[in-house]
Amino acid sequence: MTALKQFSRLECPGIWRPEPEAQRQDVIVSFGDASLVIADRNNSALSHWSLAAVVRMNRGEEPALYTPSADATETLEIDDPTMIEAIETVRGAILKSRPRQGRLRLVLLTTALVALLGTAALWLPGALLRHTMSVVPGPTRTEIGTQLFTAIGRVSGSPCRSPRGDQALARLHARLLQPGKGALLVVPEGVPSTVSLPGGVMLLNRSLVEDHETPDVVAGFVLAEAERQAQTDPLRAVLETAGLVPTLRLLTTGHMTDDTLQAYAESLTATQPPVVNETRLLERFAAAAVPSTPYAYALDVTGESTLGMIEADPMRAGESRKPVLDDSDWVALQGICGN
Repeated sequence: MTALKQFSRLECPGIWRPEPEAQRQDVIVSFGDASLVIADRNNSALSHWSLAAVVRMNRGEEPALYTPSADATETLEIDDPTMIEAIETVRGAILKSRPRQGRLRLVLLTTALVALLGTAALWLPGALLRHTMSVVPGPTRTEIGTQLFTAIGRVSGSPCRSPRGDQALARLHARLLQPGKGALLVVPEGVPSTVSLPGGVMLLNRSLVEDHETPDVVAGFVLAEAERQAQTDPLRAVLETAGLVPTLRLLTTGHMTDDTLQAYAESLTATQPPVVNETRLLERFAAAAVPSTPYAYALDVTGESTLGMIEADPMRAGESRKPVLDDSDWVALQGICGN
């Protein structure tokens, strides 16, 4: 799946440079629902860019030149018109801050009026929330996620980046989560441990990669956050906190105000992630062939409150497991925020 419903899969060749002085490389660029995946000719991931943060460096010129964020040194050159149009379509949806006119707004407004008329006698906020969740399209979710990312960034700072660290992060995402769906970003501070944003981006606190000896711990936190996403859609959490009026505004205009999202971002960064269902989380550990014991001790160094995850560790009986990351990728990921 991609961020645009007309494409179930979209790929093109490109020219990638990990840093200004590095040699340019021919790569394959894959367009996902919230990210660009850059791979070599052997389909090995080289980098993973969040569509929410992509910046075009030569507006109006071709080939198009992109970078993963405003302060990044990594660049990607694309001359495929279909891929450029797809990226610019998503970027345009993200960058617009005013209510959008046209077909999407008409569809959303018509749907809203029908819903309001049908439930006027017995109005239920829950029904409005469910209906809004069902009609908000992918680009709008990405826009909201980008606004939240900007608000959180005022506290957390810019995401940590390095060429080798980005490659390791892309491999960690491919190892644990659905390939081409969403993205992982490490931030210096401001996030308790993990945070999921609408659109598929997951933020990780730098301590998860710097304060532990093996990648099994950060893998556990990623799997736990993935289970939270499965239990509660990140957009639903935004709407439940925002209330009735912002939900109606989103339904009728396809837009949420910066003030609403700033208030939610402040509460999000100050709150520990909710506890996930232990049984379902252990199933994720088993499916990913990742031991749950390191994660359990990271939550509680005594192991008393997480004894169930230690005793039911799916890798405890010596089952074969695939390393989360090789040593070189883990070292690169640990240094992604620099010294």
